[in-house]
Amino acid sequence: MSEAAAANPVHDWIAKSVAEHPVILFMKGAPEQPRCGFSAVTVQVLDHLGVDFVGVDVLQSDALRDGIKTFSDWPTIPQLYVKGEFVGGCDIVREMFESGELKTFLQEQGVLDA
Repeated sequence: MSEAAAANPVHDWIAKSVAEHPVILFMKGAPEQPRCGFSAVTVQVLDHLGVDFVGVDVLQSDALRDGIKTFSDWPTIPQLYVKGEFVGGCDIVREMFESGELKTFLQEQGVLDA
């Protein structure tokens, strides 16, 4: 994260949220009602694995939608964080799921039972 980004109150809120929740997904819409296909796929993967996660709707605020992209230096949404670590977006989550790497990673992080 850049110095300019560190002084951003939206980044402060994002950092606090990422620290407070073991698994958090910044997405378009809510987990119960995703508002884009990429967010829906990511939610489906997490639900399929039985991961307890918090969804944050970035459409509630332009500052949040723009802020998450600069916070992670990642241009797309959704964005998954596990134990404070940025994991990736939909394509990365899907690839990790398909290879079995996501389940192993989540188990190693202690957020999914073995």
